[in-house]
Amino acid sequence: MSYFSQIRYPTAWYAKVSIALLALVFFAFLGTAAISTYAVYRIITPEQSHSDIDLQTFPGHPEKLPYSVAGESQRDGWFFPGLKTAPSVILCPGYQSSRGELLTLASALQDHQYNVMLIDFSGQGSSGGQSTLGFKEAGELRAAMDAVANRGDVDANHFGLWGANIGAYVALSEAASDRRVRAVAVESPYGHPKDMVGLLVNRMGLGSLPLVTKMAQTGFGWMNSIYRNVPPLKVRVQKLSGVAQLYMDSPDDPALANSTRELFQVSPPPHELADLPHGNYAGMMDEDKRGYENRIVSFFLVNLPPAGTPDSPKE
Repeated sequence: MSYFSQIRYPTAWYAKVSIALLALVFFAFLGTAAISTYAVYRIITPEQSHSDIDLQTFPGHPEKLPYSVAGESQRDGWFFPGLKTAPSVILCPGYQSSRGELLTLASALQDHQYNVMLIDFSGQGSSGGQSTLGFKEAGELRAAMDAVANRGDVDANHFGLWGANIGAYVALSEAASDRRVRAVAVESPYGHPKDMVGLLVNRMGLGSLPLVTKMAQTGFGWMNSIYRNVPPLKVRVQKLSGVAQLYMDSPDDPALANSTRELFQVSPPPHELADLPHGNYAGMMDEDKRGYENRIVSFFLVNLPPAGTPDSPKE
Protein backbone atom coordinates (compact mmCIF):
# COMPACT_ATOMS: atom_id res chain seq x y z
CA MET A 1 0.00 0.00 0.00
CA SER A 2 1.01 3.61 -0.58
CA TYR A 3 1.72 5.94 2.31
CA PHE A 4 -1.58 7.74 1.78
CA SER A 5 -3.46 4.46 1.84
CA GLN A 6 -1.77 3.75 5.14
CA ILE A 7 -3.13 7.07 6.43
CA ARG A 8 -6.68 5.95 5.69
CA TYR A 9 -6.19 2.34 6.75
CA PRO A 10 -3.10 2.24 8.93
CA THR A 11 -1.46 -1.11 9.31
CA ALA A 12 2.23 -0.24 9.23
CA TRP A 13 3.87 1.06 12.39
CA TYR A 14 5.06 4.31 10.76
CA ALA A 15 1.51 5.14 9.65
CA LYS A 16 0.16 4.60 13.14
CA VAL A 17 2.89 6.79 14.63
CA SER A 18 2.24 9.54 12.05
CA ILE A 19 -1.48 9.53 12.75
CA ALA A 20 -0.88 9.66 16.48
CA LEU A 21 1.49 12.62 16.08
CA LEU A 22 -0.96 14.44 13.80
CA ALA A 23 -3.76 13.88 16.28
CA LEU A 24 -1.54 15.10 19.12
CA VAL A 25 -0.62 18.28 17.22
CA PHE A 26 -4.24 18.88 16.22
CA PHE A 27 -5.61 18.58 19.74
CA ALA A 28 -2.71 20.58 21.16
CA PHE A 29 -3.57 23.34 18.71
CA LEU A 30 -7.24 23.19 19.66
CA GLY A 31 -6.35 23.31 23.35
CA THR A 32 -4.04 26.27 22.85
CA ALA A 33 -6.70 28.08 20.81
CA ALA A 34 -9.30 27.44 23.51
CA ILE A 35 -7.01 28.71 26.27
CA SER A 36 -6.10 31.79 24.22
CA THR A 37 -9.77 32.51 23.48
CA TYR A 38 -10.60 32.25 27.17
CA ALA A 39 -7.71 34.58 28.03
CA VAL A 40 -8.84 37.22 25.52
CA TYR A 41 -12.42 37.02 26.79
CA ARG A 42 -11.23 37.54 30.37
CA ILE A 43 -9.05 40.46 29.27
CA ILE A 44 -11.72 42.39 27.37
CA THR A 45 -14.42 41.73 30.00
CA PRO A 46 -12.53 42.34 33.24
CA GLU A 47 -14.11 42.22 36.66
CA GLN A 48 -15.45 45.69 37.30
CA SER A 49 -14.98 47.69 40.46
CA HIS A 50 -17.83 50.14 40.85
CA SER A 51 -18.00 53.07 43.22
CA ASP A 52 -20.89 55.48 43.58
CA ILE A 53 -21.15 58.66 45.60
CA ASP A 54 -23.88 61.01 46.65
CA LEU A 55 -22.97 64.02 44.55
CA GLN A 56 -25.23 66.28 46.58
CA THR A 57 -23.32 65.70 49.81
CA PHE A 58 -19.79 64.97 48.57
CA PRO A 59 -17.22 67.72 49.25
CA GLY A 60 -16.33 69.90 46.30
CA HIS A 61 -19.87 70.09 44.89
CA PRO A 62 -19.34 67.60 42.03
CA GLU A 63 -22.02 67.17 39.40
CA LYS A 64 -22.81 64.68 36.69
CA LEU A 65 -21.73 65.79 33.24
CA PRO A 66 -23.21 63.68 30.42
CA TYR A 67 -21.38 63.03 27.17
CA SER A 68 -22.04 60.89 24.13
CA VAL A 69 -19.72 58.23 22.73
CA ALA A 70 -20.27 57.11 19.15
CA GLY A 71 -21.88 53.68 19.02
CA GLU A 72 -22.28 53.54 22.80
CA SER A 73 -24.95 54.50 25.30
CA GLN A 74 -24.67 57.93 26.89
CA ARG A 75 -22.05 58.24 29.60
CA ASP A 76 -21.68 60.64 32.44
CA GLY A 77 -18.60 61.90 34.19
CA TRP A 78 -18.16 63.40 37.63
CA PHE A 79 -17.22 67.04 37.18
CA PHE A 80 -15.56 68.83 40.10
CA PRO A 81 -15.75 72.59 39.44
CA GLY A 82 -12.72 74.75 40.10
CA LEU A 83 -11.86 78.30 39.23
CA LYS A 84 -14.01 79.63 36.39
CA THR A 85 -12.09 79.90 33.11
CA ALA A 86 -9.33 77.71 34.60
CA PRO A 87 -7.94 74.64 32.80
CA SER A 88 -9.45 71.19 33.35
CA VAL A 89 -7.72 67.95 34.28
CA ILE A 90 -9.26 64.66 33.14
CA LEU A 91 -8.40 61.60 35.24
CA CYS A 92 -8.28 58.29 33.35
CA PRO A 93 -8.45 55.15 35.57
CA GLY A 94 -6.32 52.09 35.00
CA TYR A 95 -7.25 48.56 34.02
CA GLN A 96 -9.72 46.94 36.46
CA SER A 97 -10.02 50.28 38.21
CA SER A 98 -12.72 52.95 38.22
CA ARG A 99 -13.22 56.67 38.74
CA GLY A 100 -14.35 56.12 42.33
CA GLU A 101 -10.80 55.15 43.27
CA LEU A 102 -9.51 58.56 42.15
CA LEU A 103 -11.67 60.81 44.30
CA THR A 104 -8.89 61.96 46.62
CA LEU A 105 -6.67 62.81 43.65
CA ALA A 106 -9.55 64.79 42.14
CA SER A 107 -10.03 66.64 45.43
CA ALA A 108 -6.32 67.46 45.63
CA LEU A 109 -6.43 69.03 42.17
CA GLN A 110 -9.71 70.82 42.82
CA ASP A 111 -8.21 72.30 46.01
CA HIS A 112 -5.73 74.07 43.73
CA GLN A 113 -8.55 75.57 41.61
CA TYR A 114 -8.50 73.08 38.74
CA ASN A 115 -11.68 71.84 37.13
CA VAL A 116 -11.52 68.05 37.31
CA MET A 117 -13.42 65.36 35.41
CA LEU A 118 -13.56 61.69 36.41
CA ILE A 119 -14.61 59.13 33.80
CA ASP A 120 -14.93 55.39 33.34
CA PHE A 121 -13.91 53.71 30.10
CA SER A 122 -15.77 50.80 28.52
CA GLY A 123 -15.69 47.78 30.80
CA GLN A 124 -14.95 49.94 33.85
CA GLY A 125 -17.04 50.98 36.80
CA SER A 126 -20.32 52.47 35.64
CA SER A 127 -19.71 51.74 31.94
CA GLY A 128 -20.76 48.56 30.20
CA GLY A 129 -19.28 47.10 27.06
CA GLN A 130 -15.90 45.55 26.45
CA SER A 131 -12.42 46.97 26.75
CA THR A 132 -10.17 47.44 23.73
CA LEU A 133 -7.25 48.33 26.03
CA GLY A 134 -7.02 51.83 24.64
CA PHE A 135 -8.09 51.76 20.99
CA LYS A 136 -11.67 53.02 21.21
CA GLU A 137 -11.12 54.48 24.68
CA ALA A 138 -9.20 57.37 23.09
CA GLY A 139 -12.45 58.44 21.44
CA GLU A 140 -14.24 58.15 24.79
CA LEU A 141 -11.71 60.50 26.37
CA ARG A 142 -12.12 62.97 23.51
CA ALA A 143 -15.90 62.93 23.96
CA ALA A 144 -15.49 63.70 27.67
CA MET A 145 -13.11 66.56 26.88
CA ASP A 146 -15.60 67.99 24.39
CA ALA A 147 -18.34 67.91 27.02
CA VAL A 148 -16.14 69.81 29.48
CA ALA A 149 -15.05 72.33 26.85
CA ASN A 150 -18.67 73.01 25.89
CA ARG A 151 -19.66 74.00 29.44
CA GLY A 152 -18.68 77.60 28.81
CA ASP A 153 -17.16 78.17 32.26
CA VAL A 154 -13.75 76.55 31.75
CA ASP A 155 -10.71 77.25 29.61
CA ALA A 156 -11.72 75.22 26.56
CA ASN A 157 -8.21 75.24 25.07
CA HIS A 158 -6.14 74.10 28.06
CA PHE A 159 -6.46 70.54 29.35
CA GLY A 160 -4.32 68.31 31.49
CA LEU A 161 -4.54 64.51 31.47
CA TRP A 162 -3.58 61.89 34.04
CA GLY A 163 -3.76 58.13 33.57
CA ALA A 164 -2.38 54.76 34.67
CA ASN A 165 -1.63 51.82 32.31
CA ILE A 166 -4.69 51.79 30.00
CA GLY A 167 -5.50 55.34 31.13
CA ALA A 168 -1.88 56.31 30.47
CA TYR A 169 -1.99 54.83 26.96
CA VAL A 170 -5.22 56.69 26.22
CA ALA A 171 -3.92 59.97 27.67
CA LEU A 172 -0.75 59.89 25.55
CA SER A 173 -2.74 58.87 22.47
CA GLU A 174 -5.08 61.83 22.87
CA ALA A 175 -2.30 64.26 23.77
CA ALA A 176 -0.49 63.39 20.54
CA SER A 177 -3.49 64.34 18.41
CA ASP A 178 -5.38 67.01 20.37
CA ARG A 179 -4.01 70.55 20.49
CA ARG A 180 -6.01 71.31 23.63
CA VAL A 181 -3.83 69.02 25.78
CA ARG A 182 -1.00 71.04 27.31
CA ALA A 183 0.24 68.71 30.07
CA VAL A 184 0.02 64.96 30.61
CA ALA A 185 1.10 62.83 33.59
CA VAL A 186 1.17 59.07 33.06
CA GLU A 187 1.99 56.09 35.20
CA SER A 188 3.11 52.81 33.63
CA PRO A 189 2.02 53.34 30.01
CA TYR A 190 2.46 50.59 27.44
CA GLY A 191 3.35 51.09 23.80
CA HIS A 192 0.50 49.18 22.16
CA PRO A 193 -2.65 47.36 23.39
CA LYS A 194 -1.18 44.04 22.19
CA ASP A 195 1.66 44.58 24.67
CA MET A 196 -0.92 44.80 27.45
CA VAL A 197 -2.54 41.58 26.21
CA GLY A 198 0.77 39.78 26.61
CA LEU A 199 1.26 41.25 30.08
CA LEU A 200 -2.23 40.22 31.21
CA VAL A 201 -1.81 36.71 29.83
CA ASN A 202 1.34 36.41 31.95
CA ARG A 203 -0.53 37.70 35.00
CA MET A 204 -3.04 34.89 34.50
CA GLY A 205 -0.19 32.40 34.68
CA LEU A 206 -0.72 31.31 31.07
CA GLY A 207 2.29 32.96 29.48
CA SER A 208 4.51 29.93 29.98
CA LEU A 209 2.25 27.76 27.81
CA PRO A 210 3.58 27.49 24.24
CA LEU A 211 1.98 29.88 21.72
CA VAL A 212 -0.79 31.04 24.11
CA THR A 213 0.47 34.62 24.33
CA LYS A 214 1.01 34.89 20.58
CA MET A 215 -2.40 33.42 19.78
CA ALA A 216 -4.10 35.68 22.31
CA GLN A 217 -2.45 38.75 20.78
CA THR A 218 -3.42 37.59 17.29
CA GLY A 219 -7.02 36.98 18.33
CA PHE A 220 -7.20 40.36 20.04
CA GLY A 221 -5.84 41.94 16.87
CA TRP A 222 -8.52 40.24 14.74
CA MET A 223 -11.24 41.50 17.07
CA ASN A 224 -9.93 45.05 16.74
CA SER A 225 -8.90 44.91 13.09
CA ILE A 226 -10.37 48.36 12.40
CA TYR A 227 -7.51 49.76 14.49
CA ARG A 228 -4.80 47.77 12.70
CA ASN A 229 -3.23 50.91 11.24
CA VAL A 230 -2.91 52.70 14.57
CA PRO A 231 0.85 53.15 15.13
CA PRO A 232 2.46 52.34 18.48
CA LEU A 233 2.93 55.11 21.01
CA LYS A 234 6.67 55.26 20.47
CA VAL A 235 5.88 56.79 17.08
CA ARG A 236 3.09 59.10 18.23
CA VAL A 237 4.74 60.54 21.35
CA GLN A 238 7.31 62.17 19.08
CA LYS A 239 4.55 64.66 18.21
CA LEU A 240 4.38 65.92 21.81
CA SER A 241 6.86 68.75 21.36
CA GLY A 242 5.70 71.63 23.54
CA VAL A 243 3.45 69.43 25.69
CA ALA A 244 4.68 68.99 29.27
CA GLN A 245 5.03 65.28 30.05
CA LEU A 246 5.60 63.43 33.30
CA TYR A 247 6.39 59.71 32.99
CA MET A 248 6.24 57.67 36.19
CA ASP A 249 7.52 54.12 36.40
CA SER A 250 6.85 51.67 39.18
CA PRO A 251 8.89 48.69 40.42
CA ASP A 252 5.63 46.79 40.88
CA ASP A 253 5.62 45.80 37.21
CA PRO A 254 9.04 45.63 35.48
CA ALA A 255 7.53 45.22 31.99
CA LEU A 256 5.52 48.43 32.27
CA ALA A 257 8.47 50.19 33.93
CA ASN A 258 10.56 49.32 30.86
CA SER A 259 7.92 50.59 28.44
CA THR A 260 7.59 53.80 30.48
CA ARG A 261 11.31 54.49 30.20
CA GLU A 262 11.33 53.65 26.48
CA LEU A 263 8.50 56.10 25.80
CA PHE A 264 10.25 58.78 27.84
CA GLN A 265 13.47 58.30 25.87
CA VAL A 266 11.79 58.81 22.48
CA SER A 267 9.49 61.64 23.60
CA PRO A 268 10.53 65.27 23.00
CA PRO A 269 10.99 67.82 25.79
CA PRO A 270 9.66 69.21 27.97
CA HIS A 271 9.48 65.88 29.73
CA GLU A 272 10.61 64.27 32.96
CA LEU A 273 10.88 60.76 34.35
CA ALA A 274 10.06 59.91 37.97
CA ASP A 275 10.74 56.62 39.74
CA LEU A 276 7.93 55.72 42.13
CA PRO A 277 8.55 53.66 45.27
CA HIS A 278 5.17 52.04 44.66
CA GLY A 279 2.60 52.07 41.89
CA ASN A 280 -1.19 51.58 41.89
CA TYR A 281 -2.49 54.82 43.36
CA ALA A 282 -5.74 53.26 44.63
CA GLY A 283 -3.85 50.67 46.67
CA MET A 284 -1.26 52.99 48.21
CA MET A 285 -0.96 53.65 51.90
CA ASP A 286 -2.08 57.11 53.01
CA GLU A 287 1.42 58.56 53.27
CA ASP A 288 2.44 57.27 49.83
CA LYS A 289 -0.85 58.50 48.40
CA ARG A 290 -0.30 62.02 49.75
CA GLY A 291 3.20 62.11 48.29
CA TYR A 292 1.85 60.93 44.96
CA GLU A 293 -0.89 63.57 44.95
CA ASN A 294 1.63 66.29 45.76
CA ARG A 295 3.80 65.13 42.85
CA ILE A 296 0.90 65.30 40.40
CA VAL A 297 -0.42 68.63 41.68
CA SER A 298 3.05 70.19 41.54
CA PHE A 299 3.52 69.03 37.95
CA PHE A 300 0.28 70.63 36.82
CA LEU A 301 0.85 73.82 38.82
CA VAL A 302 4.15 74.36 37.03
CA ASN A 303 3.02 73.33 33.55
CA LEU A 304 -0.70 74.16 33.51
CA PRO A 305 -1.28 77.10 35.87
CA PRO A 306 -4.87 77.24 37.15
CA ALA A 307 -5.02 80.94 36.27
CA GLY A 308 -4.89 79.82 32.67
CA THR A 309 -2.04 82.09 31.63
CA PRO A 310 -1.84 82.19 27.83
CA ASP A 311 0.94 80.36 26.07
CA SER A 312 1.86 79.62 22.49
CA PRO A 313 -0.24 76.94 20.80
CA LYS A 314 1.14 73.51 20.09
CA GLU A 315 2.72 73.18 16.67
